Amino acid sequence: MSAAFLIRPIAAADDAAMAAIIRSVMPEFGADGAGFAIHDPEVDWMSRAYAAPRSAYFVIERDGAIEGGGGIAPLAGGAEDTCELRKMYFLPALRGMGAGRALMACCLDAARTSGFRQCYIETLTGMDAAQTLYLRSGFTRITTPMGGTGHHGCDRYYLRTLD
Repeated sequence: MSAAFLIRPIAAADDAAMAAIIRSVMPEFGADGAGFAIHDPEVDWMSRAYAAPRSAYFVIERDGAIEGGGGIAPLAGGAEDTCELRKMYFLPALRGMGAGRALMACCLDAARTSGFRQCYIETLTGMDAAQTLYLRSGFTRITTPMGGTGHHGCDRYYLRTLD
């Protein structure tokens, strides 16, 4: 496979591939029990879930195959001006190519366009590359969760002001 990738909005035809990626990647990091996004109903219909107002989800395609994705949506139970970076997962073959940085920029641009002033992320210990990406992308680690995501399995939280 080539290193070049395409970032584009998710389409209904991408739902099954993205669900398979989420269900493949999350257990890799021990994030398959109760309290993790792997059990969210939207995993099977991401294109519909992110068609909601002030939401966006993007997939990363390489050589015609979906290899990752991520998006933004209003933070459940949070302030009107705060979104959450959600369900950002990549297959191992896509990692280390700059796709995370590129997708992060795309998501943060979508958040600004939707009028958000802050972006929140939940993750967990062991997702070290993701946390490095968050810090390099201007996020600051915070000590307590925000909103009401229902993802009580997460134990690391980050927040970024959107300029």
